[in-house]
Amino acid sequence: MPLSASGISPNQRRSWLFLAGADREALIQGTKSGADVLIQELETFTPPELRPRAWELTREILPLWRSAGSLTSVRINPLDAGGWEDLDAVMSARPDIIMMSFVATPRQVAELDQAVHHFEILYDIDPGSTELVPNIESALGVINTCAIAQASSRIRAMLVGTEDMVADIGAERTRAGGELNYIRQRFLLECAAMGITPIDCPYSYSDNDGAQRDMHQSRSMGYRAKAIVNEQFVGLVNHTLTPSAQEIAQARQIIATFETARKAANGKRIAAAVVNGFLTEVPDYLAAQRLLKLIAHSHEESKK
Repeated sequence: MPLSASGISPNQRRSWLFLAGADREALIQGTKSGADVLIQELETFTPPELRPRAWELTREILPLWRSAGSLTSVRINPLDAGGWEDLDAVMSARPDIIMMSFVATPRQVAELDQAVHHFEILYDIDPGSTELVPNIESALGVINTCAIAQASSRIRAMLVGTEDMVADIGAERTRAGGELNYIRQRFLLECAAMGITPIDCPYSYSDNDGAQRDMHQSRSMGYRAKAIVNEQFVGLVNHTLTPSAQEIAQARQIIATFETARKAANGKRIAAAVVNGFLTEVPDYLAAQRLLKLIAHSHEESKK
């Protein structure tokens, strides 16, 4: 998968932190958050009357984020609801990624691609280098995920929303988030089919226990990237989505023990083996292989 202008692979983008677009203090504080991707949010977190102030901050903030080692992103409004003005104001700061809210159709992405290309030419930015991350926040958007993913070669990741999605499907909002399970699973499945990185919806509540449960559910589903609206959860996301040294060592031992047992079976099928006194079965062996493959792929991407 191609690298961004910053040299960071999409597979290494664990934490995507949204910050209020006109809050200078919060935007500067973001450099210390540890987030892989920092996002100046010009839609939900920025009232229309504050957007001009946010536009002025873009040129100051994005270089600071870039110097801190984070990918830089701006989330704009839909093009027909102020997004063109957002682009006109922020593209001169050369964001790595443009996100757009409420994407529901491929046509929106095609029009966004053309608009970004216009400003790349205007500001002498390498054409095609600005990535697009559509934000899927409606039932129609989920249904069109595959088509949206194919609407622009700039797309390497997509994000599924939380609160607007719940409102669109008319679900009852709960801390457990069960009302979003199907949405999250389907979105991940369709992104996987298209070969792009799915970014899981943010946990909107502020309690740590709930965030931990949600984060572990996200990883178990298969997500390797997570949107964040509460900065306190950046560390949790990065920790949960980064295999520990113990997990890596255990995976290697599982593989070695299982393969040793398989060789000793002289061609007979092996359903299980024992590792450190614990029974290890085929699903554990396959999971260990996937983990090491993911780590190896990430290392290869980081060297490019």
